[in-house]
Amino acid sequence: MSNRHLLIAGLAIFSISLASCGTGTTSMFRVDPPHSGVIDSAGPVKLDSLKWKYNAPDKVYSNPVATDEEIFLGSNDGHLYAIDANTGLLSWKFRTEGNVESTPALVDGVAYVGSWDNSLYAIDTETRGAIWTFATKGPVSSSPVVVDGVVYVGSEDGHVYAVDAKNGSEKWRFDAKGGVYSSPAVYKNHVFFGTMTGYLYAVDIGTGQEFWRFNAQQKIHSSPAVDGDKVYIGTDAKLVHAINIRTGQELWKKKTAGPVLSSPAVYGDRVIIGSKDGYVYSFDAGNGARQWEFRTEGPVFSAPIIASDTVYVGSTDTHLYALNAKRGSLRWKYRADNKIYSSPTVNDGVVYFSSVNGSLYAIQ
Repeated sequence: MSNRHLLIAGLAIFSISLASCGTGTTSMFRVDPPHSGVIDSAGPVKLDSLKWKYNAPDKVYSNPVATDEEIFLGSNDGHLYAIDANTGLLSWKFRTEGNVESTPALVDGVAYVGSWDNSLYAIDTETRGAIWTFATKGPVSSSPVVVDGVVYVGSEDGHVYAVDAKNGSEKWRFDAKGGVYSSPAVYKNHVFFGTMTGYLYAVDIGTGQEFWRFNAQQKIHSSPAVDGDKVYIGTDAKLVHAINIRTGQELWKKKTAGPVLSSPAVYGDRVIIGSKDGYVYSFDAGNGARQWEFRTEGPVFSAPIIASDTVYVGSTDTHLYALNAKRGSLRWKYRADNKIYSSPTVNDGVVYFSSVNGSLYAIQ
């Protein structure tokens, strides 16, 4: 696997993850605009059975997004797939001209997703056709976030874009002076994202003007999470940082034994994140003290998702793990047919996740 794919996998790889949605609701990467990673839906505390398995024809780094009716998943064959949530059969697919490693955002019957054909798409899930296409000058691996009728997404061309969700017109662009794999998080008046030049930015949501920047000094593939007072981010420097949301000053940092391409989940007073060293960590959100760690048998690029006081996270050791969120103890694990780079999602008692070779699982 190329280094580029490893990097993409840890972020948004980037991740996904969602709660149920339908008309008038929103589902997107890391669940919500601040990227909490916490789903308000029941997840299986005890493992019962495999509900179904769907085999996509190519590698998968995109994260699945779940609605009550369909599961959406990008593939390296250039398609966005919609899979029937009950049967696991293909409902429909939409073709782009490049890998779809971005995780779709679903808002009011429209799927917004990036492609390596240098484009961001808005796809009508009823007609299954493109409403509009927005062109960038580089692959779009970053997963879009949609807030108040505006789509925010990064591109490897070094920019973060704000795009009108209805017509695809550009509202503003921010020159990050380096590729953006990281998926933007939005909280109140600011958009937060990391760059390949090692900076974490806070940008005004209305104007695209820089509010502050934090120099992490190494590449950032992780996507930030915001809890109201702090922004949390992992870096290739083997560090997890907590940054003051108002000043951009570092509040604490904690070392792991490997680069942190996973994205954090914020669960109460806990920041939970994976590392390439093979561990899943829980840090105290206030002071960074390590609360627990759980060892897998392979690097963890997958971003944790939390539901029913359970942490769901994949590992390249081919297992999906369900951990007690408070203690870090193992509830159960499920072995897939290949390595897991992307992140799971949960909806109505079912966990959906994919392995790198294209298998999409529904387990309950």
